[in-house]
Amino acid sequence: MVGNNKFCEVFKVKYPIIQAGMVWCSGYKLALAATNTGILGVIGAGSMKEEVLKEHIQKFKTKSYMPFAVNLPLLYSGVESQLNIIKEEGVPIVITSAGNPGLYTKMLQAEGIKVIHVVSSEKFALKAQQAGVDAIIAEGFEAGGHNGRDETTTLVLLQQLRNKLHIPLIAAGGFATGEAMAAAFMLGVDAVQVGSRFAVAKESSAHDLFKQAVIEAKEGATTLTLKELAPVRLLKNKFFEKVQQAYLRQANVEELKGILGKGRARKGIFEGDLNEGELEIGQVSAIIEQSETVQEIVNDLISTCNKALANANNMIL
Repeated sequence: MVGNNKFCEVFKVKYPIIQAGMVWCSGYKLALAATNTGILGVIGAGSMKEEVLKEHIQKFKTKSYMPFAVNLPLLYSGVESQLNIIKEEGVPIVITSAGNPGLYTKMLQAEGIKVIHVVSSEKFALKAQQAGVDAIIAEGFEAGGHNGRDETTTLVLLQQLRNKLHIPLIAAGGFATGEAMAAAFMLGVDAVQVGSRFAVAKESSAHDLFKQAVIEAKEGATTLTLKELAPVRLLKNKFFEKVQQAYLRQANVEELKGILGKGRARKGIFEGDLNEGELEIGQVSAIIEQSETVQEIVNDLISTCNKALANANNMIL
């Protein structure tokens, strides 16, 4: 049954579930709601200026003493300033991604901060373990947002890693149901990270138009693109079509950078511009049918996961 295990013991949470730190979705309200259910809530720093990150951390801390995390994508500018705020505010857990885990892991751990690093391949998982991180999130290419270039699926990646790591292994990419979580636990993972379903939660800071676009998404609605810059999975829209046209005329990296510009994710996810915005979401959006509260999502994940595990336990091969 879903409950106390190695992940829960290390990170001091009730359930082995992480609410993903997603740009323009994961403010303190979403993280707080997640933490209050007994899972690990995460503030997504990738979309935040230093002063905004500080404000969100402080607002969270005025309402909860429970552990929480800040997700810190290392590909954005301003990382050093964000790290200073994280240290000053006593953030207990940092989830690093899209960069070298060796840069900041030891420094954060010296401050008493636990470090989880996101990887998309066996090669980088082993490097992260060697760098001394406290846990690894293995994210398949089904996931939304920035992703791996090799397009390794979650199922394959977990099987590659489960016997090669001695630290907690967290599965990510394609998880929106308890049944999928159960499958990951049966493969030997210690926790599961859920993103897209929380992106459209009532407490998510994403725009209602973005949430509705995700809910209406069907099979094949997302594609991994812009590998030359930083691979990202997007809902198909007018901006996506501009990118596709650029590829057809064999645009170089500089032209792709010009098309992407700045603030595309904010425009799409936070401001609700469904034409010109960058609409980052996972492949699993095709099975998300409604916006729910975080409590409703977690209750459903736990109950359906436990039921699936019980059913599997009763199977005779």
